[in-house]
Amino acid sequence: MAIRLYKAYTPGTRNRTVSTFSEITKCKPEKKLIIKKHCKKGRNNRGVITSRHRGGGHKKKYRIIDFKRNKINILGRVASIEYDPNRNARIALINYKDGEKKYILHPRTLVVGNTIMSGENAPIEVGNALPLERIPLGTAVHNIEIQSKKGGQIVRAAGTYAQIVAKEGLFTTLKLPSGEVRTINKKCYATIGQISNIDASNISIGKAGRNRWLGKRPQVRGVAMNPVDHPHGGGEGKSPIGKTHPVTPWGKPALGEKTRKKHKYSNKYILRRRK
Repeated sequence: MAIRLYKAYTPGTRNRTVSTFSEITKCKPEKKLIIKKHCKKGRNNRGVITSRHRGGGHKKKYRIIDFKRNKINILGRVASIEYDPNRNARIALINYKDGEKKYILHPRTLVVGNTIMSGENAPIEVGNALPLERIPLGTAVHNIEIQSKKGGQIVRAAGTYAQIVAKEGLFTTLKLPSGEVRTINKKCYATIGQISNIDASNISIGKAGRNRWLGKRPQVRGVAMNPVDHPHGGGEGKSPIGKTHPVTPWGKPALGEKTRKKHKYSNKYILRRRK
């Protein structure tokens, strides 16, 4: 899970870093756990661009991840740790005792040969999934459900974890990676441990072409456009945006403006906003 540096042999290798992939134990994915992935390239059903700066990218197939962890009280053994092109975290292939195979997000320190389990009576060990009410205070968890039995929806990125800080009544209080403190129903499942590949945030892309491999197209600054294309456009030479605050191409406030709905149903569960 370290980072490999390049010498500046070419402009593209200057400041470029990549993962060493030292934790990967298997190259080819499990055939029954992959499906075709259609890339929309930011277009709707009429072919009109509705989300800019998307397109291209390397061909890839989607790995079906078990976010629900609903194999209750069935032991599973870690068969391999694999690369997933659809996320920055690694995934682990689990062979369960009943013969079924599933992918899960790979927790840090979990190695090939270890056993995991889901359920209320599962031991407090890395990789095991339990209801929040059964996990001790101060424990690091990931892949947390917001609604019971819906599957983990938050804390799924590489190197992230949430911390259980309090329990009261029907709810458990967690501190999320963003700094937000919120309550979640105690019956919701979470997986113990921190997600692997903690150096993912330290990787430097190094060249524009590498972003094209990821399906990201170039972005153009608004001030470099004409007035017909962007509210920041126009003017002679390097002129300022000419507004009191930056806006999007459609005139809505940008760069620091809060976009969360003021009357969203889940606002009552947030005790402290993210920074």
